[in-house]
Amino acid sequence: QVQLVESGGGLVQAGGSLRLSCAASGRTFSSHAMAWFRQAPGKEREFVGTISYSGGKTHYADSVKGRFTISRGNAKNTVYLQMNSLRGDGRAIYCCGASLDYGLAADKDYWGQGAQGTVSS
Repeated sequence: QVQLVESGGGLVQAGGSLRLSCAASGRTFSSHAMAWFRQAPGKEREFVGTISYSGGKTHYADSVKGRFTISRGNAKNTVYLQMNSLRGDGRAIYCCGASLDYGLAADKDYWGQGAQGTVSS
């Protein structure tokens, strides 16, 4: 069993940065791939990026590539989403998910409750 709690959401101006954290409980965190998804108002949930259980592989959506970075600290049971050069489309609820399989699919085994990121113009 893995429980996930996101934090670090807030308001930032367009062009600014925001760092989200996802803290996991459970001894099996280091064996799970982690992913970030986001859902903007009135839109479907979309894939943002994912990182393998070891941290050696990452993959990002084209819309955030080069601006967002996912990292993880297995000793701290935490995964991070560093978001730079935020744009208006960055306004969304960001959720982290955990799965034994590394991939872009949304069918993760565990989900956090989400953190709100708001971008002002």
